[in-house]
Amino acid sequence: MRSDLDTLIIGAGSAGLAALREVRKRTQRFLLVNEGPWGTTCARVGCMPSKMLIEAANAFHARHTFDTFGLRGAQGLSADIAAVLERVRALRDDFVAGTLRASDTGAHALSGSARLLGPGRVDIDGRVHEARSIIVATGSRPIVPQEWLAFGDRILTTDTLFEQPTLGPRVAVVGLGPLGVELAQALARLGLEVAAFGTRAQVAGLGDPAVNDALLARLKQEFIISVDGEVRLREVAGGIEVCNDAGPVVVDQVLAAMGRQPNLECLGLETLGVPLDAHGLPPIEPCTLQVGHLPVFIAGDADRDRPLLHEAADEGHIAGINAVLAAQGEPPRRFRRRTPLSIVFSQPNAAAVGLRHTQLEGQPHLVGEVDFARQGRARVAQHNYGLMRLYAQAGTGRLLGAEMCAPAGEHLAHLLALAIDRELTVHELLRMPIYHPVLEEGLRTALRDAARQLAPASDSDLSDCEAFGSSALD
Repeated sequence: MRSDLDTLIIGAGSAGLAALREVRKRTQRFLLVNEGPWGTTCARVGCMPSKMLIEAANAFHARHTFDTFGLRGAQGLSADIAAVLERVRALRDDFVAGTLRASDTGAHALSGSARLLGPGRVDIDGRVHEARSIIVATGSRPIVPQEWLAFGDRILTTDTLFEQPTLGPRVAVVGLGPLGVELAQALARLGLEVAAFGTRAQVAGLGDPAVNDALLARLKQEFIISVDGEVRLREVAGGIEVCNDAGPVVVDQVLAAMGRQPNLECLGLETLGVPLDAHGLPPIEPCTLQVGHLPVFIAGDADRDRPLLHEAADEGHIAGINAVLAAQGEPPRRFRRRTPLSIVFSQPNAAAVGLRHTQLEGQPHLVGEVDFARQGRARVAQHNYGLMRLYAQAGTGRLLGAEMCAPAGEHLAHLLALAIDRELTVHELLRMPIYHPVLEEGLRTALRDAARQLAPASDSDLSDCEAFGSSALD
C-alpha cells in the first residue's frame, strides 16, 4: 500500500493533464493513473482529427465557387478519400506525440484501472493507494446503442472513423448535435452520399429558433437531413437500412454521433458517501469542483457540465490547485468561470456565447440581428449566408449573449465573449474601430439594430455613427 501521496489523478486527458501541470508545481507526492490509450480524446479522436477532415472537405468544396470567380477546370478535381484519411492520421499522430510528452512523469505515471474505495483510497488493478486528495478526470466515450454493435465495424464513432482506410460511398450520420453536423457536412463535401438523422429539428446545439432554422436550411442544400422520430437500423441486401418516420435509406456505414457519456461506471463514486444524481454524479461545486466537503474533485467531461477542451483545461487547473490545497488541509479557492462559449465548425460556423436564447426566454431583453446575405465582404467571398442574433439587457444595453450561424463565426464569437466578460454595452462595443471591408461589419450591423432599441447616444459620440445604407460601404 502506498500512503505518501498528496494527490492522485485519475485520467490523463485534457483535464487530467491540466491538473497534473498544477499539482507537480506544488508537490512531488502525486500519481497519475490512466486506463486505455494515452494522448487525450481531443488529440487522438476529437477536436484535431475532425478539424483536419473538415479543412480537407472545405478545400475540395470550394471548387463549386471557382466558375463564379472566373476560375475554370474545377470539374477535373477529385477527392482521394484514402489519402485524406492518411494525412489526418499522420498529422493526428504528431499532435498525440505532443500530449504524450506532456504526460510523461516517469514513476509518477501508471497505466491501470482505478476504482475509488472512499474519499482517500483508490484501488488500481488490485493495489490500494492512499492519497490526501483525489482528482477524477476520466473523460467520456461515444454513445452507441447496444443493439447497433451487431453491425460490427460498419458502425463508426470518432474513435474509429479516422482509422478507416477509406469511407462510403454511402454514409448515414445519426445525431445532429455539434459533432454530427460537423462530420456530416465534411463527408458530404468530400463527395460521399450522406444522410443525416436527428430526433428533433434543433441542430448544432443552437437554441434560437431563427438561427437554427437558418443553419438547417443551409445544411439541407448539401446533404439529406431527416428529423422525423426515432432512428432504427436493420440489415438488408446491399447494406444497412437506416430509417425513421420519414422513410429509409440504405448505406454502407453508419456514424454514431449522438454525443458522449462520462466514463463513470465502476469508478466507485458511491463509496464517497454522498448522494448521486440520475447520471451517477455526486454534487460538484462549479467554482471549486469539489465534491461536497470531501478532498475529491471532478473535472473535464466527467462532470457533464461543459464538455469542451478549454473548459476541461480550466477545470483541470482549478482541480489541480484545489486538490493540493485540500492535501495541505486548506480550504479550496473559488474561481470565476469564463464566459460560456461554444463553436461548431460547420460552414457557416454555428456559435453560442454568453447567455443563450433559452436562458433569456421570459426575461426582458432586446435582440439585434444581421442577415449575412447582403453583407459586403461575405458576398465578395461567396460566403454570404447566415444569421446572427445578439441579446442585450433592456434599458442599459449591456451585452448578454449571442447565437449565430455566420461566416467567420468562430472569430466573431470570441470577440463577443470578451465584450460580455468585460460587461460592455452595445454602445461601448460600437466604439470599436471596424476596418472596411471585413466580416465584423456584419457584427456592427447587429449592434446598430440593437442600439435602435435603446435611448440614443449623443450625436457627438462615434458609437452613434450611422450606416451608409450601401453594401459596398457597410
